Order: sequence, then structure tokens, then C-alpha cells
Amino acid sequence: MVKIYLDSARVDTWDLPAGCPPVHGVTTNPTLVFQAGLPVNLPTYLGLISAAADHGMYELMLQLPQSNPEQAREWLKALQPAAQARNVLLTIKLPCAPDWEACIDAVKAEQQGILLTGLSNAVQLLWAQSKGVQYVAPYVGRLANDGRNVWALMEACVRVQANGPALLAASIKTPEVLAQLVAVGAAAVTLPPASLAAWCTDALTQTAVQQFDHDIQASLKIPHR
Repeated sequence: MVKIYLDSARVDTWDLPAGCPPVHGVTTNPTLVFQAGLPVNLPTYLGLISAAADHGMYELMLQLPQSNPEQAREWLKALQPAAQARNVLLTIKLPCAPDWEACIDAVKAEQQGILLTGLSNAVQLLWAQSKGVQYVAPYVGRLANDGRNVWALMEACVRVQANGPALLAASIKTPEVLAQLVAVGAAAVTLPPASLAAWCTDALTQTAVQQFDHDIQASLKIPHR
């Protein structure tokens, strides 16, 4: 079953309407934190851990703001015990870029789960696999807008899942793209809460329900035989 993560640092959007599938956790990044009106700092991240626990989220993915290994270790000294105390599985997001390698290695040395974000080609995928990280996150919508062969890369990500990082697909713009990701075998997707709320109903479904209701009422006017 595909795991669904909410892509938002706005805690007030984490409560979803009826009809939405179960949510496994929350992903954030510095842009989402900024858009939520919060500073990208350690107290904000500790607050998000508490909020995730209060909302019954199993996992929280937080992106470190700098590639400095020493800062990464300092933040983890606070983030790891805070997550453990609240029974929230912490995953650290880092850019899938060579200049972040020292930070990736430092985080991995702390026995910390890692997601490499922004993955955009097969060479990066193979590098991520060699680093032994838990997740890779390509931005599907951005890749499509750039004219890339999105589905070849998605299939490659799925192919390595058995012995490498799991695919967590981001930047999903339509329910049809979500369906394709489910079909190819993506392990997880991350969606804005607004998308989940909008897609939990469908005009075609509502039309069918209205037709059923109309025909039920019409059938009651048929004389009893």
C-alpha cells in the first residue's frame, strides 16, 4: 500500500475531511516552513515534532537548512531524543547533491534515517543508492515541466526499491499522476493537504449518486403489483 505524507508545515491544515485515505506522516522543507510563517530554526522543528505527535502522525520528515556537518550533529542532539520521546519516527531530508555529501555522511553516522530530496536523474539515483539512504524524492511536476522523461525515472526508482532507497514522489499536480505512481509501484507520495481534500470527492461520483437518488424516488411512484 502506498504511504501518504502531508506536504505542509502548517499544522492547521493537517486535519483532513472524511473520504481522505489514512496519512502516514508529514514532510516539510525550508520553503514550506517559511510559507507557514515560521523561522527555519531548531525551536520550530521541535515544535513540529510535538505537533506531529499530537496529530497522531507516525513519521515526520525535516530538512536541515545547511550542509555543515557540525550543525547537523548539534541539531540531531535535540531532534532525535525529542522525536523518540513523542514516538515519532524522524527522517532527515537533505538535498541530493554532492556538496551535501559530508552532511549526509554525518547524519548517517548518527544512525539517522535520511531522505535525499530533489533527485532528478538516474545517476543521482545510483549515487543515492550507494549512500545507503532510506528515501529519494523526485519532484514529478517539476521534471515534467522541464520536459524530462518522468516515467522512465519513476520506473528506475521503483526497480531499486527492493535493495535501495524507497521512492517518495513529490510535486504531484493531478489525481491522474497519483494513479500512475500507484500503478508503477511508488512506495510513498507526498501531497499538499488541499490536494487530498479536493480529490477525496469527484464530480463523476457525485453525478452517479444523484442519478441513483433520482431513480430511487422515481421508482417509489411505480404502482405496486
